[in-house]
Formats: sequence, structure tokens, C-alpha cells
Amino acid sequence: MDFATQLFESAAGWLFTTAVQPLLFAMDAMSWSERAFDATAFLLGGFLSVIATMLVCWPLERFAPAQAIADARNTRTDVAYTLVNKLGLLPLLSFGLLLALFTPLDAWLRLHGFAPFSLEDAAPALAANPLVSVALYVLIIDFGEYWRHRLQHSIHWWWQLHALHHAQRDMTFWTDDRNHILDEIIAAFWMAAIALLIGVPPAQFPLVIFATKFIESLSHANLRWNFGPLKYVFVSPQFHRVHHAIGLGHEGTRQGVNFAVMFSFWDKLFATADFRDEYPATGIRDQTAGRNYGTTFWETQWLGFKRLVGRA
Repeated sequence: MDFATQLFESAAGWLFTTAVQPLLFAMDAMSWSERAFDATAFLLGGFLSVIATMLVCWPLERFAPAQAIADARNTRTDVAYTLVNKLGLLPLLSFGLLLALFTPLDAWLRLHGFAPFSLEDAAPALAANPLVSVALYVLIIDFGEYWRHRLQHSIHWWWQLHALHHAQRDMTFWTDDRNHILDEIIAAFWMAAIALLIGVPPAQFPLVIFATKFIESLSHANLRWNFGPLKYVFVSPQFHRVHHAIGLGHEGTRQGVNFAVMFSFWDKLFATADFRDEYPATGIRDQTAGRNYGTTFWETQWLGFKRLVGRA
């Protein structure tokens, strides 16, 4: 892990030195160099995340697709969502913003003898085992993500935004990032806040983001695969497809099933799991009656705003 971190930092440093720093100098904006370096690293991390996801998911979807894509325009819109999300990296930017806001509070608490909670302070052995600490951070954050996802379905106004994600009838690995911008901002701050509360070091947060987003993209893939026995541990494409199924994924007493993001055992633990061995059609029931959730990026965003204010 140390080698991978050093390699990434070297690549980000090279990109910053050769492309970003000369631009800052020309604009007489060198006072922004520290923030610009962070932004460069965020951008590089997002780009590598997109490439890694494509290299894995694209061949798999062609090998064993769960459905035939009916309208390629839907997939093109989802590609735009992925680029906006992963290259904009809202979770990382939110983490940086919250860190900047919490740093003075952290200093004040320490000055008055109150040390903010940190998992590595509670278990010092974690500091010497970065893989174990990252795995533990991912587990805790994923627990928070499970409950955020359930709230997206159970709170009426939040569902009006989240419905955009479920309205995709041609689901692929690109669909992971198909979210309304307001929904995405809430989710980003939710994850960043949990990360800060448990003391995730800034250097490890990008790794947590990468692990979470990679599994999410794979679970949305147009792929006939249930992970075999591992489906009871990790969210598989088949397990998550049931979550997106018309009716099953957002109706009933719990407003859906299979809410987990990475680890499917959260659904088993809280009685929301549905391990049926099916690959149902995806979408929202009222789409079959003609309700329009939009096709293009801006149309889907605008209709989401209209649903939010009760005018769609």
C-alpha cells in the first residue's frame, strides 16, 4: 500500500509541476498552489477510478449481459454522470471542506483537554497496519451508507431526488453515478462527516472512496453474476439488480430491498435482504404508465427539481 501511495503522489506531483503550476504562475495565483495540488490529486484519482472501472466492468458486461440495452442514449447520459461525479469527486471535496471547517474546532478541543475520537487513537495497532485500518474504515462507512440509502427511499422528498437513479431502464456499470446533484451533495457530505467522526486520515480517505465506488460500479453492471457463496458478504450485480427491479426495489413496508452498498450482510442483519436468483427488469412502476423521468443530463436534473417541489 505504501508503494501505491508513493506512486500516486509522484504522479500527482508530476502532473501538478508540469501542467498546473505553470498555469498558476501565469495567472499570478501561486497563493492557491496548495489547494490546486489537492485538486490535481483529486482529478487524477477520479480519472484512474474511471479507467480501472472500465477495464474490469466493460469486458464483463459483454461476456455475460443481464439484458439487451434498449436505448443507447440512456447509457450515454450515465457516462456524463460518471465523468461529472468521479472527475468532480464531490466526496473528496466535501471531506476537504469539512476538514477545513473542523480543524479550528479540533484545535480548540485539544487546547481545552478534549481529544476528538479517532479509531487509531482507540486502537494504536491500526496505525501500523494501514490495510486493516482502511478495511475497518470502509466497514463503518458502509454501515452509514446502508442507512443513508434506506432514508433515500423512506423520506418522501429525498425519494423524489433518488428516483432519478432508479429510473434507468438500461442499467450498466455507468449507472452508479446517475444521481441528482442535490442527492449527490447530501451523500458526499454524509460520507465525509462519518469519515471525520471516526478519524479517517486525509491520506487514506481517497482509498476508502475508491474501494466503495469500485464495488458500487460493479454492482450496477449489466452482468449476469451473483458472486456464488460470496453474495452473502458482498453486493453482487444480481443482488443489486433486484434492488432496482420495478416494484421490488422501492415499494412495500420498507420501501424496497437490498439497500447495502458494499456488504450485503447489512441487509441480512436488518431484514431487508432479497436473495432471489432473478434478473428482473429495472425502473419505476409509473414509468410503465408513461411518466417521464428524462433522458438527457439536464432534463433528468430539471425533472428532479420539479418532483422535489411537487410540480412534476
